Parts: sequence; C-alpha cells; structure tokens
Amino acid sequence: MHKDTQERKKRRTAYLLLILIGLGIAAGRIATVTSREGDTAFLSANDRSRWCTVAALVEDRTYEIDRQITIRGGKNRTPWNTIDKVRHRGDDGKLHYYSSKPPLFPTLVAGVYFFVNSLLGLSMTEHPIYATRIVLALVNLPLLAIFYFCTIGSIERVCGNSWARQSLALAIVFGTMLLPFSMTLNNHLVAAAFTALTMWIYLLACEKLDDSVTGTSTVMPLGLYLLAGLAAAFTAANELPALSMMVLWFVLFAWVDTRSLLPFAAGLIIVAAGFFGTNYAAHGSLRPPYAHRGNGDLIAEIEASLDSIPSEQIHHEIVQRNLIQPSQEITVKPSDEKGRWSVRSDDDQLFSLTRTASGNWALHFWDDWYEYPNSYWQDGRRRGVDLGEPSRIVYFLNMTIGHHGIFSLTPIFLLVPIGLIKGLSFGPHDYRRFTLAVLIASVVCLLFYLARPLIDRNYGGVSCCFRWVLWFTPMWLLMLAPVLDEYAGKAQKRGIFHAMLALSVFSMSTALQTPWQSPWIYQFWSFLGWLGG
Repeated sequence: MHKDTQERKKRRTAYLLLILIGLGIAAGRIATVTSREGDTAFLSANDRSRWCTVAALVEDRTYEIDRQITIRGGKNRTPWNTIDKVRHRGDDGKLHYYSSKPPLFPTLVAGVYFFVNSLLGLSMTEHPIYATRIVLALVNLPLLAIFYFCTIGSIERVCGNSWARQSLALAIVFGTMLLPFSMTLNNHLVAAAFTALTMWIYLLACEKLDDSVTGTSTVMPLGLYLLAGLAAAFTAANELPALSMMVLWFVLFAWVDTRSLLPFAAGLIIVAAGFFGTNYAAHGSLRPPYAHRGNGDLIAEIEASLDSIPSEQIHHEIVQRNLIQPSQEITVKPSDEKGRWSVRSDDDQLFSLTRTASGNWALHFWDDWYEYPNSYWQDGRRRGVDLGEPSRIVYFLNMTIGHHGIFSLTPIFLLVPIGLIKGLSFGPHDYRRFTLAVLIASVVCLLFYLARPLIDRNYGGVSCCFRWVLWFTPMWLLMLAPVLDEYAGKAQKRGIFHAMLALSVFSMSTALQTPWQSPWIYQFWSFLGWLGG
C-alpha cells in the first residue's frame, strides 16, 4: 500500500473516532435532557415554540398551538407555554396562537414525530420527556454528523499538513458552540450542517474539475448540484441573513461549472416553495411571522380638527367597507406601541389607528402579531438582554470581543481574519473566490445585525453565544486551514493555537448543560457587577 494511502487511512480512522466521540457526547446529553422543572425535555421558550408546532401538526392536524400552550403540569405550571408565539386570525375567523418560528423546519420534524408516534404509539403531550428525546435524537444526531463529516472532509481537501488537519478536526468536534446546540431543537445546527454540506460539494466540484489537482477532469453529477442548491437554500430558510451567502454560492458554483446553473436553481426553487408554502398553510400569508410587527394596509385617512379620537368616524369607515356589521360596536384603546391605538370590534376584528404628519387620523388593518394580552414583547415586560443594547458601538464590541463575543468565546476564530487574508492572496483561484465570498457574507451579516432596531439588538436573547452567526462555523473553520499549515512548522505558534483551542473547548463545555443560558463571560461580568440591571 502506498505511504500516502496508509496515512490517509490512519487519518480517516482518527476522524471517525473523533466524530463518534462527539456524537456520543451529544447522544448522552439528548438521552438525559430535561427541563429545569423536570417535567419536559424542553430547555427554553425557543425550542418550546417549535415543539408546540410539531405536536400540534401530528396530534391536532393544525399549526394552531392554543391547546399546547395551555397544557397544565405540576404546580399548575404550563410547561409548553412560550414567549416565542404570535396571535392572528385563523381560517375559522377566530384569533389563535402560533409559533413565531418559520414553519418549514418544524413541519419536517413533525414528519419524524409522525413516524415515532405511529410506530411506538408515544404522544409528545402525554410523554413530553421520552417522546421528545427520541425525536430529538433522530433529528439532531444526523445533523451533527453532517456537520462533522462534511467540515472534516473539506479540511482534508484544503489542508496540506497532518498536524493542521488533526488540530482542525479537534476544533470541529469540540471547539465550537454547535455541540451544546445538539441537545435542543433549533435552527442553528440545521443551518451549520447544510452550510457544511454545500461547502463540501463546492470543494469536491473544484477538485474534480481541476486537472491540476486530480490529473484528469471529471464530470460532476448534476444531482450533487441539485443537492447543493437545496442545502444552500435550506440554510437561508433557517437563517434569513444566509440569503447573502446563498446568492454567493450560486455565483461560485456557476463560475466553477456552468452546468450547475439549472440544478442549483432547481434546488433553490424547491426550498422556496416549501418555505412559502408552509408559511401560507400556517398563517395565510407569504410573509413569516416576524414580518408582521407593524401596521397593515391603510383603510382610510380621517380628518379631525380635535385631538380626541373620532370613534364615530372610525366606525363609519369600517362599516362602509363591510369590514364589520353595523350592529357591531368598537372599542379604542392605547396600543403597546407609542402613538398607536388598537381598534377592536365586538367580534374581535382588529384595526390600528395612528396620527399622520398632518395631524389627521390614519386607520389601518391590524398587522402586529406580537401584540396580544400578556405578550412578553410589550414595552415594560422585556428584561435582561431582551431590552436591547442602545449603543451600536457597544453592541459591536460585545458581539465580537465582549460578553457574547465571537472571538472571546471561541478564540480559535481570532485567526479567521489572518486566514481570510491568506486565502485571498494564495492558493487556487476557486479557493480565493470562496474566501472572498465568505468575507463578503461575514461583513454583510455583521452589519445587518448591527443595523437592527433596538428590540432586535439583544445578542440572540439568553443564549450561550452570539448564536445568529453559528451557521458560519464550517466556513470560518475552513479559513483556518492556511494559517495552521503555516503554524505547523513553528512550535511556538502551535502552542498558541493549542491554547486558543483549549479556551474554545472550555467555553463549549460551560454550555453542555443547556445552550439557553448566558455566556460564561456574561455571567462572570454580572457577578463582578460590571453589567447594569
């Protein structure tokens, strides 16, 4: 056997052992995952929101989660209730509660639950611990495996040094915050797994189509390009800012092989149909719930010489357009949003009222699904990081080097900027273009989060890291390859990376109980009194 073949076989054996250990840790946590109160396997409002949809689809054949959020547990608790819900009118004309999460992924998970429910007869609402754990294992363990295999496979293609490959394999399995997210139902593990899959297919295409690497040019199966399109689009369906990378993937694949255009586009169309189709089935709207946070279409503008609310004119305008019956009365009350009033009829038809710049009254259809009785998202009810960070400068510092920092919590990513520079300067053109795409997407997404309004500048809520960028993990890890290839021959720099990796593993391990907790740095700063109330 050729020496290179022997070395490759040894590496693959080591990779498989590492992956099995990582999957074993994840499986162990899933097998024992329990809520703080001990009555479900849900760890936060975030995953409860998705589980409510999963259970409602299989058990009630609806996206409405009214029944789930009112289930009573011990000490008269409502263990299924969640703050991540919206309320709007359903097909029956009545107001119902729904998960605020995009429904495509929960709908697919519901398919897994349907299989478990049919085969084992386990109901999640009756057995919220064991039934949930089984479904979670069937969903998250394959996703984590995809992330591991595809990212390590990509590293194997790019790295040129044995130490660099081994070190990055350790970082992939233990050095990021994705392992803690494998014990809860979430969109971040999904997005990272499918980003890794897209990246692996891209590098495979570059290798097969480059005769300077393989010695021969091999035709890529069109089915892999279709899979790449599905994976890139499904990433964007789970992480909206990943739309930027989806567009860049389309360009990258087309640049490598023009044959990829049609199958890749077909993959995008399939996922888009699923995304908008499930959203319409759930909400009767093509826009996801988070796009319903304001006023709807204008109904009428009412001239008013007085500052008092013109209830009679409002009633007249609504009746005239057959929006309510003449016998219905309306009630006008201040809304949670400053400068807005809610208009409600006796049969629960909702409208909103605002003042125009000219001083007139503007009557709109109601389109704020996040405003309902006892909504957590009302002003005065949010607390902690959910209040939002007023200063964008402070927000940027904390999401990079501060208490939720990308670099402070995962120090190995401190080498990513160096890797980007090296990737743009050296190596094959395909890899340079990919590096440029990663740089563009990273900057665009960080600016997107930085530009969000106050209510959205909350670091992703109570979470062990700045979770909204976790889908970048496979690509950022690949950016470390040229850096570690250089560090391999320098003992001091190898030691620096080992220290960075150890600190990254430390951060990961602090979240193994649950990822839905504040980062250890945030907790420590709170203990020191450095953070305000």
